Amino acid sequence: MERDTLPRTESDAKAVPAAGSSRGRAAWRALSFTNISAIYLFVAIFIVFSLWIPDQFLDGDVWRTLLDANAVSALVAVAVVVPLAAGAFDLAIGAEVGLGAILVSWLLSKHGVPIVPAIALTVLAGCTIGLLNGLLIVRAKIDSFIATMAMTSILYALIAWVSNSQQILGLATSFQDIARTEIFGITLPVYIMLVVAIAVWYVLERTPVGRRVYATGGNVEAARLAGVRTSLVIVVSLVVCGALTGAAGVLTSARIGNGDPTIGPEFLLPAFAAAFLGSTQFRRGRFNVWGAVVAVYVLATGIKGLQLAGAPIWIPDLFNGVALLLAVGLANYESMGAQVRAIKRRLRLGRGERDDLAAEQPPSLTR
Repeated sequence: MERDTLPRTESDAKAVPAAGSSRGRAAWRALSFTNISAIYLFVAIFIVFSLWIPDQFLDGDVWRTLLDANAVSALVAVAVVVPLAAGAFDLAIGAEVGLGAILVSWLLSKHGVPIVPAIALTVLAGCTIGLLNGLLIVRAKIDSFIATMAMTSILYALIAWVSNSQQILGLATSFQDIARTEIFGITLPVYIMLVVAIAVWYVLERTPVGRRVYATGGNVEAARLAGVRTSLVIVVSLVVCGALTGAAGVLTSARIGNGDPTIGPEFLLPAFAAAFLGSTQFRRGRFNVWGAVVAVYVLATGIKGLQLAGAPIWIPDLFNGVALLLAVGLANYESMGAQVRAIKRRLRLGRGERDDLAAEQPPSLTR
């Protein structure tokens, strides 16, 4: 029995400590700056502003407001992760949020539609927009940049027509309570965002559907040859994105208490900045839900700190723009690093196989 527990060959002896060392390397990679840089950035931001403006920055109300104010932005970031994971860009997300906000307000205030059907119709409209985007990409063969950019212009025209370029007022208090209701001091949109994030994360990371989405985004031709219905994956990913952005529009109108035709554009840049920055977190170059959510709140914390310190009003735009540039650069760096690591791994495996083959040959053949 004791002999069975001992390594039988020299190669087996080398493999015994390798397991422990590989676990150590995995733990080191998991905690490395390149894997969770947003966490380290958050710690740095927190320390700086805690020392700079402690009275304002460490106030509990500020943090509750921060959670609430960015819940919709985090929901939009989760929405945009889905088509990005499938290799498609939805540049119409800002307009989709704006249309959702106007449409639900128009149904409630102008036509007296009850709250639940109004919300359902708004989410359904978002699904329809996502379907149109998907068909333009996979059927009309229009690049996702161009297709969704054109859809953005169409949606803004539709918003202006529905709202007559005016705010839609008179939303019922019961509708506004959706965004104002608090549970343990945290508003309901934060919980809604977390539930949606968990659901999307589970589908992308724990189901065959998610594997097909990532396969399509990684290499659409290879995925198609492997039997993945890539066109369907792209269309469904954009439909899901449209549904989530429609829901984000509903929460936005409930939060501000009216339908504002100008709110859409403010969600576009933060969502993409968070999605790309999030792709460098946790999953090493892969668009993922929790990376995007963490990135939203890290960026929001930095902006809030600067605002509390008296920074100019244009700081959020500058901060998000710089963050997007850095995030895309980091994402490209991670992608190139992953390719280099894969090549090195294949080379090491090739050398190992040759060494094993040589060791198995008779001495007369190895000389």
